[in-house]
Amino acid sequence: MPTILVVDDEPIVREVVVRYLERDGFRTLEAASGDEAQRLLERQPPSLVVLDVMLPGIDGLELCRWVRSRSDLPIVMLTALGEETDRIVGLELGADDYLTKPFSPRELAVRVRNLLRRTTRPSLESGRALEFGDVEINASTREVRKGGEPLRLTLKEFDLLWFLASHPRRVFTRQELMDRVWGYRNALDTGTLTVHIRRLREKIEDHPGRPRHLETVWGVGYRFGR
Repeated sequence: MPTILVVDDEPIVREVVVRYLERDGFRTLEAASGDEAQRLLERQPPSLVVLDVMLPGIDGLELCRWVRSRSDLPIVMLTALGEETDRIVGLELGADDYLTKPFSPRELAVRVRNLLRRTTRPSLESGRALEFGDVEINASTREVRKGGEPLRLTLKEFDLLWFLASHPRRVFTRQELMDRVWGYRNALDTGTLTVHIRRLREKIEDHPGRPRHLETVWGVGYRFGR
């Protein structure tokens, strides 16, 4: 049974989120500050972290950076309504998704479930390896190498790259990618996808501004070019 760490300094937010997550069958841990969360993460790493940006002590962005420097643990960021900068920075630091406050606890529980289901998919067409130039993507080990050197990708970065690379030259709309990779139908906000594409380009492209693999099809979406 997955364990979810809920990090928020507002007791009522933690109470409601925990209630919904436990109703969905998850175990939960709670932390009211970044420092407390860091101690829990060092002692008993959970399956996923729900992380508020505004925290006493170590804030959510700094904690996200700390987590990502050590693992690919899935992270869902919670940000204040209208704080677009926090959302973008959180994604740039490696968060897998975000919700803005006020949010629906039911939607958060669905996103957590989808994220865990997608990132723990057992096979990804197990055993397959794809090679495009100097980029090698191994499904069984979830490893990506460029020029023989391993690249560090988050779980969602790998899922997105694998999905596109498994369908070379096929164009997918932003909505299709949000559905197929994140599991969100009719997503109104595709900023998560935009940032993940940019992060992937910085990691696998020789010239991110002139991508060879992760191509933008203007007015439509993205495709993986050989």
